Amino acid sequence: MPEALKQQLNDVFTDALIANEEALGEVTIEVSKENLLDVCRKLRDHDELAFEQLIDLTVVDYKTYGQDEWATTEATGVGFSRGREESQAVNQPWQRERFAVVYHLLSISLNQRLRVKCFVEENRPTLPSVINIWASANWYEREAFDLFGVLFTGHPDLRRILTDYGFVGHPFRKDFPLIGNVELRFDAKQNRCIYEPVSIEPRVLVPRVIRKHKEQTVYVAAPEQGGRDA
Repeated sequence: MPEALKQQLNDVFTDALIANEEALGEVTIEVSKENLLDVCRKLRDHDELAFEQLIDLTVVDYKTYGQDEWATTEATGVGFSRGREESQAVNQPWQRERFAVVYHLLSISLNQRLRVKCFVEENRPTLPSVINIWASANWYEREAFDLFGVLFTGHPDLRRILTDYGFVGHPFRKDFPLIGNVELRFDAKQNRCIYEPVSIEPRVLVPRVIRKHKEQTVYVAAPEQGGRDA
């Protein structure tokens, strides 16, 4: 079925697709920003595609993609031994645009799914809204704007949806501090809520690997979270 869908997409869109791939039983196509609306509209209206429903929309931040402590695509995925070799550290910087907006589509009538990917540049992450094609994009696009900072032109009400309206920054970007920039508290003297710089000290919450020499590796557990009984 994925192979048949891939062929249908090639026949319908010819040169409008940047990529058309199948992995894990699902087809993913990539389109340019300029072709996004035309492709999405045809995905909905074409009788052999009939993707009537947008079931999800999200953003992928590729800022640190390809950078890791070891080559996870080559090393074993189980056990601590995969982190022993110091030479396994890799640094393959991402060469394309930083952000990709991903649309997950469902054809109820034809019982098939499709993933649509569209990359946007970091300094101006804008895309046309698909709200006039799939009404369900309304809150999804607001969430993507709130958490990643992607602007959807043509959206009728592009406001934050999860963070406060006065919030500064976008929490799901990989360069956003894990503890945030500010914290909110109620000030009894001023009888209102105020923002202040965060007072939380960042802590490492993942195991640390201390390599003494090649024959011996010591693993130190992450510090336990306080406030809960063992």
